[in-house]
Amino acid sequence: MEVGSSAGPLNSASLGKNGSKGKVDSFRLHVVTWNVASAEPPGDVSALLQLAANRPPDLYAIGLQEVNSTPLKFVADLAFEDSWSNVFMTRLAAQGYMKVSSIRMQGLLLLLFSRLHHVPFIHHIQTTYTPTGVLRYWGNKGGVSVRFSFYGHTLCFLNCHLAAHMDYALQRVDEFKYILGTQSFSAADTPHVLDHRLVFWFGDLNFRIADHATGLVQSAIDNERFSLLWEKDQLTMMKKEDAVLQEFQEAPLSFRPTYKYDLFSDTYDTSGKKRKPAWTDRVLWRLRPKAPPTPKEGGVGVCGGPQEEEDAKFLFKVVQDVYTCCMEYSCSDHKPVIGTFSLELQKKVGVPLARLRAEGEWSADADALLTYSVMESFPASAWDWIGLYAVGFRSVQDYISYTWVKDAEVSHSEELIQVYVSKNEIPVRGGQCVLGYYSSKMQCIVGLSPPFQVRPTCGLCRACRDDVRQLLKRCPFMGCFRCTSRRWQWTRGRCQKTITDWTLGLSIKAAGSLHWLLALMDTPSL
Repeated sequence: MEVGSSAGPLNSASLGKNGSKGKVDSFRLHVVTWNVASAEPPGDVSALLQLAANRPPDLYAIGLQEVNSTPLKFVADLAFEDSWSNVFMTRLAAQGYMKVSSIRMQGLLLLLFSRLHHVPFIHHIQTTYTPTGVLRYWGNKGGVSVRFSFYGHTLCFLNCHLAAHMDYALQRVDEFKYILGTQSFSAADTPHVLDHRLVFWFGDLNFRIADHATGLVQSAIDNERFSLLWEKDQLTMMKKEDAVLQEFQEAPLSFRPTYKYDLFSDTYDTSGKKRKPAWTDRVLWRLRPKAPPTPKEGGVGVCGGPQEEEDAKFLFKVVQDVYTCCMEYSCSDHKPVIGTFSLELQKKVGVPLARLRAEGEWSADADALLTYSVMESFPASAWDWIGLYAVGFRSVQDYISYTWVKDAEVSHSEELIQVYVSKNEIPVRGGQCVLGYYSSKMQCIVGLSPPFQVRPTCGLCRACRDDVRQLLKRCPFMGCFRCTSRRWQWTRGRCQKTITDWTLGLSIKAAGSLHWLLALMDTPSL
C-alpha cells in the first residue's frame, strides 16, 4: 500500500411536515464554546464533553477563541497538532469518535467530531474563514466555519470572536453580517452560510450588559435572578432591531455570566479595571425559514422552490436540552459554555456510498485482499484512496497505510472490486483494524468496513521496522535508521548529525516541541 442537565427541552423549532412515511431518527449534538485566553488545555476535559451522560452525543462541535497563536506556537501547531486539538482527539477517540474536520485562523479554532458509524453519512465537508481584525485583514477577530451534509441535510457551524468592549455592540453586528456576506462554499445548493438548513452560531460574541451598574449586576448574579439582566443584554437588545438576528434562536440565559473571572477562581474581576460581568460566550441556532410565496400571474402566490419542497418532504426538528456554563474550569478568564441539542430528522440518505470488506486472513506474512463496491454514484477522482486504520483512530490522517482505488471512474455499480494490499504495508504487531474509502472531491470518508483482526507476525526485525516507519511519519529524514539482524540500531554518526542539524533548523524557524524526537529518545535501542 502506498500512499449540567435539564429536566426538559429549553427551546425548540421545526421545519416542514412529515410528508413521507420514513422513520424519524434522533441524534444528539454537543456544542462547546470557550475563550481559552492562550491557556494550555486542562488535564481532564470529561466534564466539558459530558462524557458521563446517559445518552452520549452523536456529534461534537467545539469552538475555541484565543488559542495561543504567538509566532513560535503558531508555526509549531502548523507542523504538529496543536495541544487543544490533541487533547480532544485523544479523549474522544477512546470513546469511539473521530475528528471529521477542523479549521484554524490564528486564535480561532473549530473542531467537528462524530461517532464512527455516522462518518460515512457526513459528506461534502468544506471550511472557510473570515478575518475582521485590523483593516479586516488580521485574524485575531473574525469567524471560521465548517459545512457538511448529515444524512442528506445541510448543516453549518460558525465560530466567531467579535470586537470587544462595551461601546462596540453595533460593530459586532456589522462584523457578523460581514462574515455572513463574505463566506462562501462551492456547494451549488448552499453557497452561503444562511442557505443551510441548520446553522449554529457560537463563540465569544463579546456582547455586554448595558446600563446596569456593576453592583446591581453582581447582586442579581449572587441571588441567581438572571432574568433581571436579560433586558439589558446587548445581543437581546440588538435582536429586537435586526431582522437577521431575529432568525437566530437562543435558550434563556439561566446561568452565571461567563466573563470576566480572576484566573484559577470563580470570582469576578478584582483587577483595577473591575470589568462588569457579561454573557459574552453564546450558542445560537437557526433553522432555514420558509421562503415567502413568489408572485404568479392571476395573483396567486406559489410557495418556494426545490429547497422548500425538500424541507416539506423531510422532517427536521431541533430541541435544545441544555444551555449552561461549566464552572469546573478556571484556567481562563472566561468560563466555557455548552449547549446540547436533539436533532430529530428523516434521513435523506440511508445507505453508505461505498461498502468495504477485508477478505480472508490478514497478516504481514502475505499480501491481503480487500473488496469494495459502490452503492450510489458520487463524484470520483483518481486521488480517491482506501486507508487501513487501527480501531480507535483519531482522524482521517491517522491511517497506517493506504492504496489508491482501482478505477477512478467510479459509477453506480454493486460489482465487487478487488484490491490487493502488500504484506509490507500491513502492521506486524496486528490488532483490530478497519478500512475506509476516502473521496478527495467530497473531502470525507464515504464507506467504512466492519472491524477485522490482523494477525500479529513473529519476528523482532519486522516489528522494529514497523515501529520506525510509524515514528518517521513526522521525520523528514527517512534514512536515519538501519535494521540489522533481529533489531534496529542507530547509524550513530549520521543520525546525531541529522537530528542536530534539523533541531537547529527548526529552532531558527520558530517551530515548537519535537514530539517525534522525544519518542525516538525513548527507544530501547538507545
